Amino acid sequence: MPKKDAYTAEQIQVLEGLEPVRKRPGMYIGSTDERGLHHCVYEIVDNAIDEAMAGYCTRIIVTLHDDGQVSVEDNGRGIPVDIHPKLKKPALEIVLTTLHSGGKFGGDESGYKVSGGLHGVGSSVVNALSVHMRAEVYRDGKIHVQEYKRGQPTMKLKVEGSTKKRGTKIFFKPDNEIFDTTTFSLETIMNRLRQQSYLTRGITVSVIDERKKRPEQDQKLPTMYRFHFSGGIAAYVRHLNESKERIGDPIWFEKDTTDGFVEVALQYTQAFQEHVVSFANNIHTTEGGHHLTGFKSAITRTINAYARAQALLKEKDENLTADDVREGLTAVISVRLREPQFEGQTKSKLGNAEMKTAVETVVNEKLAEYMEEHPSEARAIVGKCLLASRARLAARAARDSVIRKGALEGMTLPGKLADCSSKDPGECELFLVEGDSAGGSAKQGRNREFQAILPLRGKILNVEQARLDKMLANNEIKSLIIALGIGIGEVKDYSKLRYDRIVLMTDADVDGAHIRTLLLTLFYRYFPELIETGHLYIAQPPLFKIAKGKDIRYVYTESDKDKVMAEWGVTSEDTEATEESVEPEELLAGEEPEEKTKPRAPRVAIQRYKGLGEMNPGQLWDTTMNPETRTMLRVTMDDAEAADAVFTTLMGSEVSPRRKFIQTHAKTVKNLDV
Repeated sequence: MPKKDAYTAEQIQVLEGLEPVRKRPGMYIGSTDERGLHHCVYEIVDNAIDEAMAGYCTRIIVTLHDDGQVSVEDNGRGIPVDIHPKLKKPALEIVLTTLHSGGKFGGDESGYKVSGGLHGVGSSVVNALSVHMRAEVYRDGKIHVQEYKRGQPTMKLKVEGSTKKRGTKIFFKPDNEIFDTTTFSLETIMNRLRQQSYLTRGITVSVIDERKKRPEQDQKLPTMYRFHFSGGIAAYVRHLNESKERIGDPIWFEKDTTDGFVEVALQYTQAFQEHVVSFANNIHTTEGGHHLTGFKSAITRTINAYARAQALLKEKDENLTADDVREGLTAVISVRLREPQFEGQTKSKLGNAEMKTAVETVVNEKLAEYMEEHPSEARAIVGKCLLASRARLAARAARDSVIRKGALEGMTLPGKLADCSSKDPGECELFLVEGDSAGGSAKQGRNREFQAILPLRGKILNVEQARLDKMLANNEIKSLIIALGIGIGEVKDYSKLRYDRIVLMTDADVDGAHIRTLLLTLFYRYFPELIETGHLYIAQPPLFKIAKGKDIRYVYTESDKDKVMAEWGVTSEDTEATEESVEPEELLAGEEPEEKTKPRAPRVAIQRYKGLGEMNPGQLWDTTMNPETRTMLRVTMDDAEAADAVFTTLMGSEVSPRRKFIQTHAKTVKNLDV
C-alpha cells in the first residue's frame, strides 16, 4: 500500500467517454449557473443554424415544455442515422455520445462549408449534462429515435413510424445535480433567437413557452414569438438604434473574399457611445477578435481619407482618432469562414489573423464607395466625427485638470471621502451613499478597517446626454473618479483600482432608484470593465422593521412583511406604524387596563424606512453593511445589448421610447413611493 503522501500511477485518473464533462462542466459551457444552463440551448440551436447557413434549413422551433424539457426542431437534412464504417455505431449515437465527433472537420467534404460548431463537443456535452435526452431524426420518410440518460444511450436506435418531414428534433432536460438552477428564462432565449434571425436572412425562428408555471420575469411576456428578418443585419442595426436619434439610413454591404465572407451594417447616431457587435459564423464574439480589429482600423482610415479629400480636415488639423470616428457608431460585423479559430468552447474571441485583412479590405472599398455616392450623408458623418474630436480635446483638458487637482489634494482623494485604513484593495469596499444624512450614519456604522464612505449630494449628471468634458465639470462625478483611482478616458488603468467592491447604497424610494440609475449609467458607459469583472454591487437596505415583543425582524419587500405577519398570526388591527420602537405592554390612550389574569397580546410595531438616514448607525451596519448578515446584488452584463437598449431608452434624449416604456411597465411597478 503506498504511503499517504506518495504520488504514483494509482493517483492518475483516466476519464472516459463523457465523464470529463460531468466532472468539469465549466470547461465546456463556461459555468453551471443560469448562463451555463442557457448555453446548452444555444449549443443545440447553433447546430440548426449551421444547417441554415449551409442552405438546407429554413425553420427552427424552440419549445419550453411544462416538464422542464427544452426541444429544438429544424427542417434541415437530419443527423445521419446510418452505421459508421469504423465505429460500427449509428452516426446519431456517435454525435450525441462522443466528444470531438461531428460533420464539421473535413472542409468541403464535411457537408458544411462554414459552421459555428467546430470542436464537435456541443451536442454531446449537452447530452452529458442532461438527465434525459431524446433525439428524433426525420429522414427518408421515417422517424428515427434514440434516448439517453446523462450521456449514455438507454435504448438502441429504432424507427417509430413514418413522416413526410425532414430534419432533427432534440429534447433535453438539464440535470439538477449539475446546474444551480434548471429554470429557463424565455426573455434570455428570445433575445438570442432574435439575434440569430437577424444574422441569417430568410430563416424563420420561433420560440414557444408551454410552461403552466412560468417564472415571474416571464409572466408578462407572450407565450410565442416568431422572428423573420429579410433585411438581415441592416434590420439588426435599425433595431439597435430604434431609441436613438439617427444620421441617415443604415449602410450595408457584403463581399465574398478568398479568406471568407464579410458582411457589415453600420449607422451613426447623435449618441456619445459606440455600440459595435461582432459575429463569426453566427457566433457572438463578445471579446471581438481580428475581424473587429480590421473593421475599426478600416473605418478610421476611410473617414480620414474622405475628410482630407473633401477638405473637411485642413492641412494643419490632426487626423481623427479611432475614438472620434466611433462616437455614436452602431455597427454589426458578421464573417463566415471555413476554419474558424475560437478561444475556448464558449467562442468569445476570433483568432483568425487573415480575417483582419479581409474585413479591412472590404470596409475600405465599400465604405469609400458609399461616401462618394452619398455626399450629404458622408458630410453629416464627418461632421459628427469632427464634433467628437473637438469635444475630445476639451475633455482631455478637463481630465488633465482633474488629475492635476487630485494630485494637489494629496493622494488624489476628495475631502468628503471617509477612507478605510487598509491599503489592500482586495479587501476594501467603497459605499456610494445618497446624501450627507445617510453618509453620517454610514460613516459611524461602518468597519473603518476595510469600508470607505463617499456621500454624494443630490442627483449626479445624466452622462447618457453629456460628453466627457461636461461630465468632468460635475463635482460629484469628479470626486468619485478621484476616489476610484483608475482615471478616465484614454488614461484609464484598472490595475490602480483602490476598492475591490463598489457598492451603490441609495434609499428605497423613487429618488433613490433614480440616483442608482444615474450611477449605473455612469459605470456602464465609462467603466464597463468594472461591471464585467464583478466589482459593482447594489446594497439592499430593509424597507420595514417589524417588532413583536423582543422579536425584531427586518424585511425588504411588502410581500416579505406580509409573510412575517402571517407567521405571527397578526392582523392589521394588531399593528401600529411607528418611528420609534414600541413597548409591547404599552396601552392605547383611553383603554382600561385588563384584568391581570388576562394580559393582552403584544402589539406589533412596524417602522417604514423612507431613507437610509432614518436608520441609526447600528441598524445600518446590521442590515446593510455587515458582511455576515447583509444582502447585496452584483451588477452583471449578461446581455449588454439589452442593457444598452434600456439605458438609451431611460436616459437618452428621445422622449417617445421612454414614454412607451413607462406606459408598458407602469402596471408592474410595486412599492411606488411618490
